[in-house]
Amino acid sequence: MGKVNPQLVFVHGIGGLRNAEAEQREWLRALATGARAAKQAELISALTQGWLADVRFADYSDLLTTKGAQGATMGSELDEFEEQVLSDLLEAMVDELAQQFPPETSTGDARVIEQARHHLDALSSGNSAQGVGGFARQIVWVTTTLLQLPGLRQTAQWANGQAFASHLSQVARYLNRKGDKASLGSAIRSRVLEGLDPTRPLVVVSHSLGTVVAYEALHEYEGQVALWVTLGSPLALGGVVLQRLVPRPPSCPEKVGAWHNFWDRNDVVVGRPRLAKWIAPSSKGVKAQTAPVRSGGVWTHTATKYLEHAKVAGPIVEALLP
Repeated sequence: MGKVNPQLVFVHGIGGLRNAEAEQREWLRALATGARAAKQAELISALTQGWLADVRFADYSDLLTTKGAQGATMGSELDEFEEQVLSDLLEAMVDELAQQFPPETSTGDARVIEQARHHLDALSSGNSAQGVGGFARQIVWVTTTLLQLPGLRQTAQWANGQAFASHLSQVARYLNRKGDKASLGSAIRSRVLEGLDPTRPLVVVSHSLGTVVAYEALHEYEGQVALWVTLGSPLALGGVVLQRLVPRPPSCPEKVGAWHNFWDRNDVVVGRPRLAKWIAPSSKGVKAQTAPVRSGGVWTHTATKYLEHAKVAGPIVEALLP
């Protein structure tokens, strides 16, 4: 009987429509860069050529992208719950940015952050723009303001505040469990679990919103998970994500053998070290092992930046070895 390759699944976060094949190559290249930094260069060909593992990029982007694809709008389709989650998420991001650029520094970045907070305060106080689309306009003012920060603007990830807000709203839409809205989350988790063989070893690498999706999907998965890696995870954003996870109270999925969580001090959407404290271990005692990494720039919230680090790539590649 021949060697059975382990399964490696990448789970993406927020964004527009994906090209799964192209993004899988990008994630693998970044992982190869990290493997080289981890002194495992001899495994790079096996990794990128598919000899080391059967790799799949779990693409659910079409389920979250409304009509207009990359130019998707954000506004009237959000219900009251989703509006609250989105405004809470932006508030958490602004709070994280304010720690990097406190008001007393009097820098241009600090003034941008204070302006964004002003728009959020107007929203929460009920002084936001009224009428149809009023919430959306106020949120776009916040995201447009934040894009004045060089680190966010230079990533070219978002053409404008409208696109930024639309992609952030995907977190709120996924977390909505009300009525027909709950079917979206179920469909997304099915995409992640699709085609997996519970009898074979599995390694899951998830990023951003993908860590929330993976958390819930792995609670449903029946096979063993050798390693689960979370990158830039918002799981421990208490009032935004943590209290809305299913199942509750939050705990490490039972089938996970090891969980490594990585966060960048400049990543404005992560729960930082709190994740390891606020999510309980599984019945087997497995819990998140959290470690910081350091990337350049203000906007470090991309999967490939994380994967290029030796401390991130090393455990992933090791988990794939026979």
